Amino acid sequence: MLNNNTLHITIYSESTPNPGVMKFVCNKQILFSSPIEFLNANEGKNNFIAKKLFLLPIVKEVFIAKNFVSITKHNSFLWEEYIDNIKEEIKIILTEYLNSTKSEEPDILPKKTSIKTKKTNLNATEKKIIEILDDYVKPAVESDGGNIKFISFSEGTVSVLLQGACSGCPSSVITLKNGIETLLKNMIGDDVKNVEAING
Repeated sequence: MLNNNTLHITIYSESTPNPGVMKFVCNKQILFSSPIEFLNANEGKNNFIAKKLFLLPIVKEVFIAKNFVSITKHNSFLWEEYIDNIKEEIKIILTEYLNSTKSEEPDILPKKTSIKTKKTNLNATEKKIIEILDDYVKPAVESDGGNIKFISFSEGTVSVLLQGACSGCPSSVITLKNGIETLLKNMIGDDVKNVEAING
């Protein structure tokens, strides 16, 4: 049972450039401090929100950010047949989570998706790349229900991890080449030759 100080949670859905992914935005921006992606039910078994969501038959993958959840569906399901049920279930799950001690527990990251930058001592170019990604790219990617994370920079190639709606999106290659790669080349120069996405 929820306590007397129960938060009022509002959930609204948004389509994303990836037809297999829907974004569900929460009016309370206090879900997780860092984005978390779960690619299957086994990865999400120790996370309260993900574990509950994977019980829904339509859910294939779960991406949780600061104030939204992106759901990747199984191909055999249609959004229009499940969208209302999914929205209500997410509202119930988030309400229970935010109004319980569960929201005070440390975030539990799946090993496969807790990929970090390969270096700790970043050079000036790498720091600039991260700054550009954070300032110019990440806000747009988040608005589409995803996330981008810098992984490495070697021999002119910038490697990034795409999560949420951006992972497997048909337009992600175009975004990488015509958007992110062009931006980095223009703002950094000839040091950047290529941008590639790695698998989580």
